[in-house]
This record gives sequence, C-alpha cells and structure tokens, in this order.
Amino acid sequence: MAEPWATWGVDLHLEPAGTGGLRRGLTDALRDAVRTGRLTPGTRLPSSRSLATDLGIARNTVAEAYADLVAEGWLTARQGSGTRVAELAAGPPAGPGAAPPRREVGRPVHDLVPGTPDLAAFPRAEWLKAARRALATAPFQALGYGDPRGRPELRTALAGYLARARGVRTAPDSLLITAGFSHALRILGTVLRARGADTVAVESYGLDAHWALLRDEGLATRALPYGELGTETGALSDEGAVLLTPAHQFPMGVPLHPDQRAAVVDWARRTGGLVLEDDYDGEFRYDRQPVGALQGLDPDRVVYLGTASKSLAPGLRLGWMALPPSLLEEAVAAKGAIDSCGVLDQLTLAEFLTSGAYDRHVRSARLRYRRRRDALAAAVAGRAPDAPRIEVTGIAAGLHAVLRLPPGTERSVVQAAAWQGLALHGLSFHRHPEAVAPLLDALVVGYGTPPDSGWAGALEALCRALP
Repeated sequence: MAEPWATWGVDLHLEPAGTGGLRRGLTDALRDAVRTGRLTPGTRLPSSRSLATDLGIARNTVAEAYADLVAEGWLTARQGSGTRVAELAAGPPAGPGAAPPRREVGRPVHDLVPGTPDLAAFPRAEWLKAARRALATAPFQALGYGDPRGRPELRTALAGYLARARGVRTAPDSLLITAGFSHALRILGTVLRARGADTVAVESYGLDAHWALLRDEGLATRALPYGELGTETGALSDEGAVLLTPAHQFPMGVPLHPDQRAAVVDWARRTGGLVLEDDYDGEFRYDRQPVGALQGLDPDRVVYLGTASKSLAPGLRLGWMALPPSLLEEAVAAKGAIDSCGVLDQLTLAEFLTSGAYDRHVRSARLRYRRRRDALAAAVAGRAPDAPRIEVTGIAAGLHAVLRLPPGTERSVVQAAAWQGLALHGLSFHRHPEAVAPLLDALVVGYGTPPDSGWAGALEALCRALP
C-alpha cells in the first residue's frame, strides 16, 4: 500500500493542471508550493512512486518533475535522504504587488562570467621547467630592484613575439612591463592628467572596472556611439585619448571596421590624442589569422597593451605596454623608480617565450576554446524547434560569445541561470551609463573559465535557462 502524504508529516493540496501537460502542471504546482512557503525548507517529499499513486499519475511523470525542480534549485535529492525542499528556498512574498522573492544563491556551480581562461589548463610542468632554467641562468643582479621598465630578457622576448604574432612595431627599450592591465591603465591615467587631459573616450560596451579606474585618476569617460559597423570612432573630438578593443570588441565580439581603424588613427594624428589599444585576447581567432594590432598603423600615436591574463593566467600579474618614444619617459616616471613586478615570473615568461613553450600552449588553448565555442553554438541551435530563436553573434574568437535573446528577456534569463547554478552576465551589465547604442537583450557567455570536466554540465545548465 502506498504511503500517504500524512505519513511524511505533509498536508498539502496539489492540482497538477495546466495547458502544458501533467509533468508541467505538477512541476508548476510544486514550485508554487515552495515559493509561497506551503512547503518549507527541509521538508521531505514522498517518493515518486508514493506521490504518483496518491495523484493517480505515472511514476515517471513525478520523477521527471522532481528532477526538473532539483535542477532549478528548488529541491535537493541525496542518496539515503530522499527528496527535500532546498534549504535556501525563498519564503512567501511580502504581499500583493511586492517584488518577486529573491532566493539566496550560494556559490555558483558553473562560472560563465567572461574574462578568465581555463585555469585548470595552466601549463604547470612547462612553466616549472622554464622557471628552473631561468633561475639557473639569471645573473645575480637580476634579483635586485632593477630597471623600472622591467627585465631586459622579457622585453626582448616580447618585442620579437609581438612583432611576429600581432604585427606590433616596437623595440625592447620601448616596452614597459606592468602588473597587469589595470596597473598599465593607472600609469597611463597619471600621464594623461599630467598632460592636461580631462576626458577619455571609451566604447559603449566594455568593463565598468576600467571606466572606474580612469575616473579614479581624475578622467571623465565619454561613450562613443555603437552602430552597424561597431564603434564609431568618427565621433571623436577633443578627448585626450580613446580606449578601444580593436581586434575583438569586448563584449560585442566584432573587430573594429577598417574604416573606423583608419578614422581613429587619422584623429590621433590630427589632434595629438592617444589611442590606447587593449589587445586582451588577440591570439585567439579560430576561423582565420587574427586581425593585426592597430598599433602597427602608427606606433607614434597608439599605445599597445597586452597581458598574460587570458593566454596563461591572471594570477601571474604580468602585462606590457608598447609605448610611443615620446611617452616612454613619462610612463616610466609614473610607474616608479624601481621594477614593481615579480622578477622571477618575468624571467620565467621570457624563457617560456624564447623556448617555444608559449606558442605551443597558445595553439593547444586555441583548439580547446574553439571546440567549446562550436559546442555552444551547436547546443543553442539544437534546442527545441518551437523554442524562441537565439543567435550566437560575433566572430569566432576569444573566450566569450554573445547570445542575442528575444526582446525583454535578458533579466529573466539571467535570473533563471542563477537558479541553475550559473554565474553569468547579461549584456546590460557591460553597458556604459551614457552609452549611445541600441538597447539589446543578450547574454555574454564566458566559455573559457570552466575546466574541461565541467564544460558539458555548464552548457546543459545554460540551455535549461534559455527561453
């Protein structure tokens, strides 16, 4: 004989009705019972067999409804403990017209926030070999305070690599090693203010941390228009500098149009302004050779900024600037009188570059990330035929993709993703407060962060959150 609800201490009336079938009706009824507090956190639910008998429906229907709610975070299921209401489920709403209840979401199961590579794939063994070789051959003077520009071994290796891989025209003496991109931007902010600049033009979509950093340096930011050809650099006027991501606009995922590249260089030559080129993931292009650095068009007006954060790991805190000769002395002075970046890591990266280990690692990473992007596009395209159309936009490059959503759905999809255990950004998160750009509903999906073992699960959870 089946055990009734009363056996479990639960007295609950359920009506699994609706237009979506019994499974959908039961799922909605149980979710509503948890949301409104009729089922309290920790309550143990009857077995799928018992509830199916009580309701007169198939056991598989109950099991599938339970599985849906476990995936959404409303229920938990553990071997030997049965199915229970999740401890973090929200209580009843405050009253008619109140905002929907907010559930405290714990640490995400999957991180799809853009900006971080697969840290599990860091080449530890090769890096250790390079560190040993670098330390064994380093002169003892290398362990002193050092040249504020950074170790000459690294600057020499970088000058050769950047010329070969990114088309950057620079000499070792014109490179400045920094503790990542933010450190470089602070240095440039100090230089720009000393030169009398008060405004930096930025893209309508980007990173608020960079805008805030410029404001902290006393510089206002003005958003350039964003149109069909991407960022419209023809709108530049009397700004002291412009910050761009020309090879792969973050987060929209398109390269700067050739006409716009020419326009920004012409503006810099005409006005004396500086172009700050953030080449954050220029090595990762999957369908063709990467677009060359904008700096190659005019090394006297473009500051090239790169880091090891996407290709290796942000924890290394290694970045670099290829500076116009006229700017070098001011930038070195702004950085300080001594080298503030870790010497051993600089020497190791120099060895990593010259030995060919860096090229091998980038090729391997490029293949891995391309497969992930392809899997993301295939999963989104392979959803149910009657599901709303969602487009994966942007070029095949980098560590993130933009998923264009139906109008008005971005907020609800981001919330649904949180219930699926996904850390995820909507496109609006990256919109400048004064953006001159269309309001678009989209997700910015960082597919670089999850380890290989977690990518399939992250992709499945993402697809469940989509409308």
